[in-house]
Amino acid sequence: MSVNVDRRVNGSALRSLLGSWQRTGPAYHSLADALRGLTRSGTLPLATRLPGEREVADALGVSRTTVTAAYDLLRDEGFLVSRRGSGTVTTLPPHAGDRAPVRLGTMEGGLVDLSAAAPAAPRQLADACAAALDALPSHTTSAGYVPLGLPELRAALAERYTRRGVPTTPDQILVTTGGQQAIHLLTSAFAGPGDRAVVEHPTYPHAIEAVRAAGARAVPVPVTARGTDLDLLASTVHQVSPRLVYLVPDHHNPTGTSLSAAGRERVRELARRTRTVVVGDETLTDLTLDGPALTPFAGGGTSDRYVVCVGSASKSFWGGLRIGWVRAHPDLVGALAQRRAHVDIGSSVLDQLVTVELLARADEVLVERRAMLRAQRDALLDRIARDLPDWHVPVPAGGLSTWVNLGAPVATALAALAHGHGVRIAPGPVFGVGGTFDDHLRVPFSQPVDALHRAVDGLAAAWAALGGGAATTRVASGQQALV
Repeated sequence: MSVNVDRRVNGSALRSLLGSWQRTGPAYHSLADALRGLTRSGTLPLATRLPGEREVADALGVSRTTVTAAYDLLRDEGFLVSRRGSGTVTTLPPHAGDRAPVRLGTMEGGLVDLSAAAPAAPRQLADACAAALDALPSHTTSAGYVPLGLPELRAALAERYTRRGVPTTPDQILVTTGGQQAIHLLTSAFAGPGDRAVVEHPTYPHAIEAVRAAGARAVPVPVTARGTDLDLLASTVHQVSPRLVYLVPDHHNPTGTSLSAAGRERVRELARRTRTVVVGDETLTDLTLDGPALTPFAGGGTSDRYVVCVGSASKSFWGGLRIGWVRAHPDLVGALAQRRAHVDIGSSVLDQLVTVELLARADEVLVERRAMLRAQRDALLDRIARDLPDWHVPVPAGGLSTWVNLGAPVATALAALAHGHGVRIAPGPVFGVGGTFDDHLRVPFSQPVDALHRAVDGLAAAWAALGGGAATTRVASGQQALV
C-alpha cells in the first residue's frame, strides 16, 4: 500500500535515523532489518523517497553492493517500491495493515482493561453533582437546547484560559459532547473527500477515524523520542497544503512527549505563515506529573484564525461527563455550532453544570489526581522493569500512558494472547496508519496499582507464551525494530 505524498530523506538524515544499525551477519541483512524497522515504527513515514544507492553507501561508509542487496530484499518483501520518475519509496506489504479492529474502552468480567487510558471519577464528583442539581431548576423552564453551551460553562472555560495566559472571551468557546465531537466537527468543517489532513504518527486513534470519516487522507508526520519532528511537519505542510493539522502537544497520546515552548511558537508561526488551521488537542494538559506546567498551545491567543484548541473534562475529571470544548475565533465557533445541528443540538445541561462545579474545585481535584497518577505510573514502570526487562519503557513526564518498544513487530500478536491472560490492551497499529507500530504497545497507568500489577502479570505470561526476548525476535522473522 502507498500514500501519494512526495517526501524525501537525504543520506545524512537517513544515517542519523539508522543510528547503530550494524549487527552480526551479512551487512545487507542488518541494513534491511534497520530500514524495515524504521518503516514499521513510522519513523520513516510511508511514501518517503529514499536516497539513491550510491548516496546511502557514501553516507554509511559501506559498499554500493550492500545497499543494492538491502534495497532488493526490501522490494521483494514489499517494504520498498520503485517507480519511474519517483525513485524508491517506503511502503508496507498488503497484509501489514490487515489488523482486526480493537474495541477501545470496553469491559468484560475478569479483564484488566488497558485499552482506554482514562481515570475513574474523583471523590469530589458527588458534591459537584449535588451542587449541579441545586442549580438545575433555573434551567428547566426552557427547552434545554443550548448549541453553543451553557453561558456559565463557557464563561468558566474562558476564565480558565485567561488565567493560563491566553486572554479568552466566552464567545470564543463552543461546548461539545466530549472531545471526540470537537475533533470530528473541526475535521469535517475543514477537510472533505480528497483533501489532506496532517496527523502525528502515532496519534490518537479517533483523530485518524475523523479524517477518514470526512473522506480525507491522513498524512503522517513522525513523533520521535524527542517529540514531533517539526522540520518534517513544516516541509509536509509546504508540500501537501493540508486543510488541517492535528497535534497533541501536551503529553502526547500515546508517546507521552510534549512540545517545548519554542516548538509551540514554531508551530504557531507555521500556521500563520501558511494560513493552515492547526488543532492542538490539550485534553491531557492538566496531567503534568514531573516538572513545570506546560505553556498554552495558543500562546498569547493572537493566532485565533489558524490556531484552534480542543479540551475535555474526560481526563482531568471524568469521561462519563461527555463534555468537551473548542477554543477558536468567534466566527469559527458560530460556524461549528451550526454544523453540530446535524448531529445534536446541545450537550447535556446537567453534565455541563457538573463540569462548572468541578472547574471551581479544579485545584483540589487535580492535585489529588496528579499524585495518584504519579504513584500508579511509578508502580507500573517498576513492575515492568522487574518482570519484562527486555522492554524499552520511557518514563513520561505526564499524561496517562507509556509507549513501550517491544523490540520486535509482535504487538498485535501479544495483545491477542494477553486477552487470554486477563488483559485487554491496544497494540501499536491502532495508533497509526497502514499497519505501522507493530513493535510498540501503549500501556496506560490510569488503573489502580493492584490492577496494574495484575495487568503486568498477564502481559508477562503472554510475552512468555509468545517466546519473549531473543525468541520473539526469531518469531518476527528478523524484522527487529530499532530501540
